Amino acid sequence: MPRLSGAASPEGTGRFAERAIHQCGISPSHFRNAPGGLRLSSIGLGTYIGPPDRSTDEAVEQATQVCLQSGRVNVVDTAINYRYQRAERSIGRALARALERPPLDRDEVFVATKCGYLAPDGESRVTPDRWVETELVATEILDPADIVDDCHAMSVSYLRDQFERSRSNLGLETIDLLYLHNAPDAQLPVVGRDEFMRRLIEAFGLLEEIRASGRLGAYGLATWDCLRVARGSPGYFSLEEGIVAARSVAGDRHGFRFVQFPFSVGMPEAALYRNQTVKGERLTLFEAAQRLGLGCFTSVPLLQGQLARVGPVSDGLSAAQTAIQFARSAPGTLGPLVGQKEPAHLSENLKLADQAPWDRREFQTYLA
Repeated sequence: MPRLSGAASPEGTGRFAERAIHQCGISPSHFRNAPGGLRLSSIGLGTYIGPPDRSTDEAVEQATQVCLQSGRVNVVDTAINYRYQRAERSIGRALARALERPPLDRDEVFVATKCGYLAPDGESRVTPDRWVETELVATEILDPADIVDDCHAMSVSYLRDQFERSRSNLGLETIDLLYLHNAPDAQLPVVGRDEFMRRLIEAFGLLEEIRASGRLGAYGLATWDCLRVARGSPGYFSLEEGIVAARSVAGDRHGFRFVQFPFSVGMPEAALYRNQTVKGERLTLFEAAQRLGLGCFTSVPLLQGQLARVGPVSDGLSAAQTAIQFARSAPGTLGPLVGQKEPAHLSENLKLADQAPWDRREFQTYLA
């Protein structure tokens, strides 16, 4: 598949937002100002869930096209290990087709992926273990000693290889955002804080090198527990430490600009717990990210479908819409990443773009 040139830009994402507002009647507050001067939709498409089969490929491709062509979503999130590389390939095919149809252009769409977990090829004829052995270990891309818990690695040679596979899978010359996938969560409890910070600085050095080549826009950390747990917990990570690490590599012009973490009515810690510190001041995760200039995307707004079935319901909204509205209304967020493939769910969720997020008072009524 030939690679699409270009990258998300302030001009392009601004053009997408203005067209959505003036031609589609979408609420201006649906779009957020993000690091790098980008204007991004407050609902993003997530692509985690589903088996590695052709029918799911087709559903992801269709969902991606619907989201982009609706004018309501210009954020697409994936990872190389999602569905054994097939999620990235599904998005790549969908992007190629969507961008063939005016007026959508490559610089209007923000594409994020992640690497770190072992990601065998779901379309290979060999078993996952055999694939890792032949493709990565035998070629000296991956040293078995660098693998943590049989599933995660962040050595420079491995991350470099995974990034290039992602570019190929997505069919993109430039990826807008690459996250280190659950790096503190997986590595800190096993290798300890000093070794993890050494590995993180080394990884950031690689990502700065890739940025300088024009193949990457920005990088970040996609996390699960590490930013939300109590200070002093074995797996706790400080955002301020991450910024210090990035500055040690590239000064204030570093590319560490985004962070991702769970947030929902069932996982509200990022807006409640003052477990982060910036210059000695105790802050919530959202507050700390804002203070440090980091854009926040949030994951599992529906708790993998649970809140769509049994979550709270706001007037005029379904349970799923209420959960997404809560997540997109958090002060300091860019928006939630919503896994959605069924046409009925897509239609229901995308209608939220027509209305403004809740104000702080209404948001607080749903904050546990």
